[in-house]
Amino acid sequence: MQYPIPRQQAGEDPGVDNDARLSDELAAVVAGARRRAVRDGDRQVDTAHLLHSLLEYDPEVRAAFDSEPQLARLLGYLVQRSIGYGLRWQTTVEDSGAIPVVTGAAGHSTPAATAMAYATERAARRGDARARGLDLLAGIVVDPRSRAVEVLERAGVDVPELFLRIEYGSQECVGGADAGC
Repeated sequence: MQYPIPRQQAGEDPGVDNDARLSDELAAVVAGARRRAVRDGDRQVDTAHLLHSLLEYDPEVRAAFDSEPQLARLLGYLVQRSIGYGLRWQTTVEDSGAIPVVTGAAGHSTPAATAMAYATERAARRGDARARGLDLLAGIVVDPRSRAVEVLERAGVDVPELFLRIEYGSQECVGGADAGC
């Protein structure tokens, strides 16, 4: 059975996908994640849907990864998820329990809603009124038990290193946060 993902109606409290705090590019990513969830028969948009859409739509996010082979492996796992790898996830709700609950994001899993909130907060800390793809990627990788992090790790991505690359830009960050990068 396919579960429809609720959409916000005009005049309702804005959801994460039509929030004015998202860049146009990030709004397209969220819309793509919603379409993917519906097509996959999932009840909610989860962090893996968001990650897949980020990789499809945002070249800045793709550039955050180590290499083309790593990116190809990651996309391969995400495609496998949509054609069978993630069957154990279908009709279940993503809830890693690793992060505080964020409510009010109809149609999104708790970790996905929390990642969206993190993205807008990260943009505000940077002084930007709108969140971008890298903000959302940072929000996704903060939760070590999310579905997206599971996929990243299966693809051989060093998630803590990825987070440091996102936080400190494309510069080499040898020695991690303790090195003052």
